[in-house]
Amino acid sequence: MGKVEENKQQKQERLLDTAFQLFTTKGLTKTSISDIVNNAGVAKGTFYLYFKDKYDIANKLIARKARHLCLQALEKLDRAELTDPGDRLIFIVDDILNQFQKTHMLLRFINKNLSWGIFKNALIRGSEDHDREMAELFRRILGDDLEHWEHLDAMIYLIVEMVGSSCYSVILERDPMPLEDFKPHLYRSIRAVVKSFQKS
Repeated sequence: MGKVEENKQQKQERLLDTAFQLFTTKGLTKTSISDIVNNAGVAKGTFYLYFKDKYDIANKLIARKARHLCLQALEKLDRAELTDPGDRLIFIVDDILNQFQKTHMLLRFINKNLSWGIFKNALIRGSEDHDREMAELFRRILGDDLEHWEHLDAMIYLIVEMVGSSCYSVILERDPMPLEDFKPHLYRSIRAVVKSFQKS
């Protein structure tokens, strides 16, 4: 990478880091583009080289943070030597929930945008070979044997949406109960979903 490209990348990273800091302290609505560029130490025109508006940078941040969460969980899964698909899925969910538990700021930022669409788009970078990339992602999550499943995309969608819709209140408000008390109920439900998609 040349010096000019490296400089551009550093400015974009500075804008993303600054925006995340401001969005998680002041909130999206109270943060202006001027706040972001002033705190990042770049010109306003530089912001528009990379982002359309503050909602565009927020969406890119959500995708980036979701990708980081997923990749961290997948790397740990690769070292865990689990073979049962239900155990593998629960391992990933547990790791992501624990990361949110440690970083409430991140959960507040992602908030209602925690969905299968966000995770899928974060992990699959718009390749023309979408089906192959999806199959690779499912192999990474569930193990090599994908022949014994029906509608894997629907199964993962259901699990991510179930986790996403419940974790915000459970982690931040301990409602209806604290996370550690909630996990056994959630994981039982995940196992039931996994079983319902296995071919007999």
